Amino acid sequence: MRTKPATRVSQYAALFLYVVFLGFPLLWLFSTAFKSPFELTKLAPTVLPTDWTLDNFRVALQQTQLPSALRNSLVVAVATAVITTLIALPAAYAIARYRNTVRNVAIGWILVSQVFPFILIVIPVFIVLKNLGLINTLPGLVIVYVVWALPFTLWMLQGYVAAIPRDLEEAASTDGANRFDILVRIIFPLLVPGLVATSMFAFISAWNEFFFALVIIQDPGLQTAPLLLARYVGAEGSVNLGPLAATALITTLPSLFIFAIIQRKLVSGMLSGSVKG
Repeated sequence: MRTKPATRVSQYAALFLYVVFLGFPLLWLFSTAFKSPFELTKLAPTVLPTDWTLDNFRVALQQTQLPSALRNSLVVAVATAVITTLIALPAAYAIARYRNTVRNVAIGWILVSQVFPFILIVIPVFIVLKNLGLINTLPGLVIVYVVWALPFTLWMLQGYVAAIPRDLEEAASTDGANRFDILVRIIFPLLVPGLVATSMFAFISAWNEFFFALVIIQDPGLQTAPLLLARYVGAEGSVNLGPLAATALITTLPSLFIFAIIQRKLVSGMLSGSVKG
């Protein structure tokens, strides 16, 4: 059944509006980063700058802590994504394949953990990290991010595992493969799109997180990019908007670049998994 022209036009129009809705904040951030202080104070701002300037980027790059903040965020985000994925892979397989009390408890823990807001657990987390000597350290921040991202990552990944037919595992088991061989040689290659999606979620969560970093990190040399952005807000709420937008744009580019690279692998993995050999 062919789609009517009017229906197709309405679908494309809705898709266009959705793309504009998603992309407008990034466009406004890009525009603000290139506007002069005079243009930023106008009562009727324009979408694109009328007088393009790089002064905001000069001010942002003069921040000697910007390279270290980006490096700290990258180290924490990559470590969080890798550790979370390594833990979630076997756990997701067990949850998706085994039906027992441990599975029910794990699912209950996943659901309950998503209910509590950050503010309720920040004090216990601070006390535990202080007793372990991990306050004001990047490893302590990574541990917190892994624990916080693991439930949702595990829930996502077990859905991918459940979509893999059991017949493949039974055939491999018949050929003499053990559980480890099945997980490495059968499940893992088919889970590449799911692993990319879950690791990207963990990466972005750690890259953008501010609250736990504010509580745990005290040394300016260990601050992450979100903490550096907060320094542009004055004590009385005044904001240096131009340099803030320039710094925010710089800190956004690494995650966009990594996502652009991983997106190709995600799409290619989904297409290759849909073709029978």
